Amino acid sequence: MGQRFLRGACVATAATLGLAAARAAEAPAAVHPEVWPASHSRGLRDPRTEAFVDDLMGRMSLEEKVGQLIQADIGSIRPEDLREFPLGSILAGGDSPPLGAPDRSGADAWLATARAFRAAATEARPGRPSIPLIFGIDAVHGNNNVVGATIFPHNIGLGAARDPELIRRIGEATARETAAVGIDWAFGPTVAVVRDDRWGRTYEGYSEDPEIVAGYARALVTGLQGAPAAWPALQGGHVAGSAKHFLGDGGAADGRDQGDNRASEADLARLNAPGYASAIDAGVMTVMASFSSWQGEKLHGHRGLLTDVLKGRMGFDGFVVGDWNAHGQVTGCTNESCPQAVNAGVDMLMAPDSWRGLYRNTLAQVRSGEIPMVRLDDAVRRILRVKVKAGLFGPRPLEGRVELVGAAEHRALARRAVAQSLVLLKNNGGVLPISARARVLVAGDGADDIGKQTGGWTLSWQGTGNGPADFPNAQSIWSGIRDAVAAGGGQAELSPDGRFDVRPDVAIVVFGENPYAEFQGDRATLEYQPGAKSDLALLRKLKAQGVPVVAVFLSGRPLWVNPEINAADAFVAAWLPGSEGAGVADVLVGDARGRPRADFRGKLSFSWPKRADQFSLNRGDPGYDPLFAYGYGLTYRTSREVPRLSEASGVAAVAENVDRYLAGGRVAEPWRLLLRDSGGEAVAPGTEAAVSPAGALAVRVVDAAGLQGSGRAFAWSGAGRAVFAGPAVDLRRQANGDMTLLATYRVDRRPTGPVRLGLGAASVPLQDVLGAAPPGAWRTIKVRLSCFRAGGEDLAAVTSPAWIEASGGLELALAELRLAPNQNDAVCP
Repeated sequence: MGQRFLRGACVATAATLGLAAARAAEAPAAVHPEVWPASHSRGLRDPRTEAFVDDLMGRMSLEEKVGQLIQADIGSIRPEDLREFPLGSILAGGDSPPLGAPDRSGADAWLATARAFRAAATEARPGRPSIPLIFGIDAVHGNNNVVGATIFPHNIGLGAARDPELIRRIGEATARETAAVGIDWAFGPTVAVVRDDRWGRTYEGYSEDPEIVAGYARALVTGLQGAPAAWPALQGGHVAGSAKHFLGDGGAADGRDQGDNRASEADLARLNAPGYASAIDAGVMTVMASFSSWQGEKLHGHRGLLTDVLKGRMGFDGFVVGDWNAHGQVTGCTNESCPQAVNAGVDMLMAPDSWRGLYRNTLAQVRSGEIPMVRLDDAVRRILRVKVKAGLFGPRPLEGRVELVGAAEHRALARRAVAQSLVLLKNNGGVLPISARARVLVAGDGADDIGKQTGGWTLSWQGTGNGPADFPNAQSIWSGIRDAVAAGGGQAELSPDGRFDVRPDVAIVVFGENPYAEFQGDRATLEYQPGAKSDLALLRKLKAQGVPVVAVFLSGRPLWVNPEINAADAFVAAWLPGSEGAGVADVLVGDARGRPRADFRGKLSFSWPKRADQFSLNRGDPGYDPLFAYGYGLTYRTSREVPRLSEASGVAAVAENVDRYLAGGRVAEPWRLLLRDSGGEAVAPGTEAAVSPAGALAVRVVDAAGLQGSGRAFAWSGAGRAVFAGPAVDLRRQANGDMTLLATYRVDRRPTGPVRLGLGAASVPLQDVLGAAPPGAWRTIKVRLSCFRAGGEDLAAVTSPAWIEASGGLELALAELRLAPNQNDAVCP
């Protein structure tokens, strides 16, 4: 059905290309709804639902209506707050744990949190209708915030599987694991059509081509929500979905997250409308607006696209929800005040930590008429309609069935998805499949690292810091290979650095990108491991020892890996496979006779670059010249030899590091350590000891955490400043994402005067923190970037992302300085 719709949508769009082109001279962001495909929300409106909503609205106060428009994050609200603030929704952000629970918690803690908020929202109060909250979560590859949940491959891998029915079943399993812990709403599907693979959210997209995206959007919505019905829309065990991020976020210039899409309206519609129209046709209940802009205008303030196109031409009857404080980026808005977004068509404002001020200001703006009552009532009606159709006023048959979280049948489905998503790029000499009777060496830092194979948006926003204990039901790629080889009578050995005593018959090297999410994953080029190529060195070492090498590459996008492909006999794009690493072994390891147990089925849904400067490489584009074209994928039956590839990347060395300043006792490139005092400025070179010009500040290398030379010790005898300086970087997105400046430090002599920790032109006092620290003990502090913004640094062009200044005596050692997510452990000193 999705493909049939897409063909019709593309024809309709093509028929209006001339009309849009003829109007190119109009205002840059002018919208012409007739350019866009017509659609209709299935199953969201019916007389019984509308009558129910009419009755509710007739009994609601103005305060209660405004409350429906506000969504708070569970990290900044408590159930008792709902007695004063009748909010319509809560969400669990990527780093927000359940109430009173650790950062990484299981199903019981999440269930208790959902029930506590729901009870507070619906408790009987005189003269007030009982309206349940809708609780949203980023269940983007399974219910991935919950320890023990099934983690499916990220969307980029599922796009390679080319199987809409698989996607529907994944949506269904995700819904069951989400409903089991009392959560009503999954923020998916992502229907971005990615056009520049430098984008840090590339792995959240199914494909560079709208055909796959449209088919999968329908399938996932159907899996999450079930088939549209008159009353109610959702049957037990389903949850509301959210098509995101409207619109064009995958086409922002330079692959920049939260950036500007500069496409013509015709191209914007041609590439991006099919996924949304398909989701709307399947009855998707919500649409999430994008952080990004179109031709310079933020989507959260774009009435033409949100109201005239989405709600008008495309017939969307659900509600539009904003993204994380994204309304604050609209011209003239702040996180606590944005009537422009409401008037443009955002129905529910995501205000994770700004909800109190936003509620009060929105209430005042309705009273003053700045937000018309008709607009308020439209937003409230849409939100209540979804709550009714989502079954929130009725029983929840799966709630509390926590045994569904990580259920065996869901894990089996995820394992199948892993196997189907693998793309075989090279198999020279038929090294694959591997006989289960072989002696197999398994190497690489990704072989036994479930955190790495699951990627971002796993138990935390960035997916970093996850260890084996956080995945009680999961299987690493290594353990899957070990079991498959053992079952066939062979031997498997894990050796991350590739060392061995007995020569193996074959080596499988698992390596790739470390976890990231959103703008933290934006790249300057597509070169994998620019600079020190440690993974390439491992591949070449094994190859030089005469061992056949199979490379298993973990990544959230296609990357330039020509040298790595050359160094391997076989090369498999495994994407970010999730919790069921055994799916890799199902395809790579054959039976005892070396016959395949399963064949490769994956086909590239993203074109693979020939050079590292092929950032925007999409089929149908002029000059299309990939290394491996869209749709490429070898099988055991249709293999071919891949010749030696050029190792000229096409790009100069680029320093991509914007978030690490000191690590392992070394100043990270492209930053420099400057020592300033009344005598001027001196550069602290390499790991050598250095002194500021007037002698007020000295630095030397010290041991940290038992590691030789892994820290820097600073000694102040007077007023001086240690500055990490370099090229200007824009940290506004990081501040909006609640990132922090993290310092791991040891006080060797307490301060005798004021101490400041700074970023750019702003700073916070640090002397009390350092004065209270026990001397000789390593400690960590996280300071929110928003603290520095509040201090006057606009963060748009920061050339000194970290500095420490003391006015008197102080001895302080540092092991690391970097940006890090706020996991409810950050401060503003």
